[in-house]
Amino acid sequence: MIKTIKVTLLCIFVFAVIFVIAWQVSKSRTFQFFGVITSRLETDSKIVALTFDDGPTKNTIAVLDILKKIGVRATFFVTGAELERNPEEGMMIVQAGHELGNHSYSHTRMVLKSQSFIKKEIEETDSLIKEAGYKGDIYFRPPFGKKLVGLPYYLKKNNRISVMWDIEPESDPEISDAPNKIVDYVAEKVKPGSIILLHVMYDSRANSVKSIEGVVNSLRSMGYKFVTVSELLKEEKDI
Repeated sequence: MIKTIKVTLLCIFVFAVIFVIAWQVSKSRTFQFFGVITSRLETDSKIVALTFDDGPTKNTIAVLDILKKIGVRATFFVTGAELERNPEEGMMIVQAGHELGNHSYSHTRMVLKSQSFIKKEIEETDSLIKEAGYKGDIYFRPPFGKKLVGLPYYLKKNNRISVMWDIEPESDPEISDAPNKIVDYVAEKVKPGSIILLHVMYDSRANSVKSIEGVVNSLRSMGYKFVTVSELLKEEKDI
């Protein structure tokens, strides 16, 4: 009886350890079991990439107007479902000279998903991105930043890179409640090679939209130059 209890407790402990490790890996921005993942470029050059997740939506036009005004090219990680609903906005992003990245079709957490599900989510969105007129390399960003085994395995098989981020001011509700707090947070956390993530596609993210110009002006005053994810990764190859 005592031996049985000990074995049971040992099994519970082992499963708990495995669960904790899997949880940490699933949300890590710097490690995955297969393939290439990047959250920041290790460089001394004062360059950063500005990225937006989700959409496109009706708010895309306002974001594009801001980017045009301040002269910045960004990378938009779009979902296939929104791109299908708003094809014109997707084409506008491309025509304005920005990059489109793949953020899955349905924005479902891609943990413990089958290879067929992952393939469908990514390939359908790739097709819609190409229909929007985008011709460059299509980088992938996991929904909610979540991945474990299946997604990295698929990406490695298909020579795809997982693009994460190292700065996300909206992750703290006390930061995201005011544009100036977002600006200050980014300025405090930025490093050469940073990848900045903002969510600007929905009405609930009005503060993030209002922060874009301030973020850019603040970092420029610090000597930073804004590049796309492709340009950032090219810099890595050139180092």
